[in-house]
Amino acid sequence: MSDTRQDTQGSGAPSRSDTGFFGQPRVLANLFGVELWERFSFYGMQGILLLYLYYSAADGGLGIDEAVATGIVGAYGGAVYLSTILGAWLADRMIGPERTLFYAAICVMAGHVALAVVPDLAGVGLGLVLIALGSGGVKANATSLVGSLYDEHDPRRDAGFSLFYMGINIGALLGPLLTGLLQKEAGFHWGFAAAAVGMAIGLTQYAIGRKNLPEETHHVANPLPADRRVAYVVGAVVALALVGVLVWLEVITADRLANIVIGISLLAAIAYFARILTDKDVHGAERSRIFAFIPLFVCNVVFWSLYQQQFTVVTLYADKRLDRDLFGWEMPIPWVNSINPVFIIVLAGAFAALWTKLGDRQPITPIKFGAGTVLMGVAFFAFLLMPPGADAAPLIGLVGILLLFTVAELLISPVGLSATTKLGPRKYLTQMVALYFLSIALGTALAGTLAGYYDPSDEAPFFIWIGLASVVTGAVVMLASKPIHRLMAGVD
Repeated sequence: MSDTRQDTQGSGAPSRSDTGFFGQPRVLANLFGVELWERFSFYGMQGILLLYLYYSAADGGLGIDEAVATGIVGAYGGAVYLSTILGAWLADRMIGPERTLFYAAICVMAGHVALAVVPDLAGVGLGLVLIALGSGGVKANATSLVGSLYDEHDPRRDAGFSLFYMGINIGALLGPLLTGLLQKEAGFHWGFAAAAVGMAIGLTQYAIGRKNLPEETHHVANPLPADRRVAYVVGAVVALALVGVLVWLEVITADRLANIVIGISLLAAIAYFARILTDKDVHGAERSRIFAFIPLFVCNVVFWSLYQQQFTVVTLYADKRLDRDLFGWEMPIPWVNSINPVFIIVLAGAFAALWTKLGDRQPITPIKFGAGTVLMGVAFFAFLLMPPGADAAPLIGLVGILLLFTVAELLISPVGLSATTKLGPRKYLTQMVALYFLSIALGTALAGTLAGYYDPSDEAPFFIWIGLASVVTGAVVMLASKPIHRLMAGVD
């Protein structure tokens, strides 16, 4: 495998002479592979999850009410982003990023196995909890492990990340194609099994090569003192017991899950903002930048509450309104979830080149946030142009709408985490990243709740009000872009 000799800067990154993977360190292939297969399994499973929940038992599903089913999907998606906080904490305080990624990937695979073999709601509950926890751990640590392969002056760094994110989108493209086909031809559990096999492949190839990762990836950055570990374990056990009691008392129910995740995410975000803004060490420009981040946070919540409708309303739309006939063969519903990754693969490089060419002339961060959110609203207005009736909407029309989704995503998503790290006070950089993920968790859970109001027989009010909310939010941020930019205090 890769040459893991220390570089002259002593960073622990592989030597620049190691160019065995498309000019990159060979160990990048391991991270590329585990992320590709994790995304394959994640999006492959999510592509058929909603259908499994609300399809009747005669069609292989569980027959859950559609509004409850969309709420479960939204709550699960929000929980994935909430669990990134736990994944980052385990890496920083307990076992290091490499071990966290490895065990998180095992957790993901176990979740897919549970969905494939455990029947009914028991399999859904066990599987989604394991996948949400595991995916959060993978998401929180995979990117930092890629960064560990390069010293700060290595010119291959950006190209290496580009390859890594290409793996993400290849997995997101292929997952729904295979699981959707298996679900259509053989049944839901075969689709879930394909996701489990994909994750097993990724985990196996990663396990073989994980020893070649830099030594620093095994280190714990801020170890939790031994005398405090028992208290944390007891706290975790008490929390789990409390959840179990609340489920038994039917306080936590399937129809309340999305609202519970929304509440937890909102309270956590308020607590983070309060903690940072009340810290006397945060003052001057650093304090000003926190206030600049607040409207961007709100804008991001609104954006993700619409964007994540791909796995709720868009799935329902594809089932009930879309003409999926392809030359006499009916396209599987989950295949619509592979359209966005195709556009990402095609357009991501073009956007990167555009921002590079524009340089200092490119739009400032609040303008990008606002424009992306406005465009998401326009995408929902575009649904109103589709012909009415069951199975009447043309596939090319939905492809065009998802193109708008993609352009909106490229305007806001790539700059989101970058802006977060630039605006965060030095003392609270990790907490700022947690805040960013909380905005996605909040938006994703909201997507599940909002989807419960979608009615295929009278869909115009839903698309109008959802689209209008997004357009207004984005427009307000764009109109306020100059004062927001001033609060950013020289950062963009």
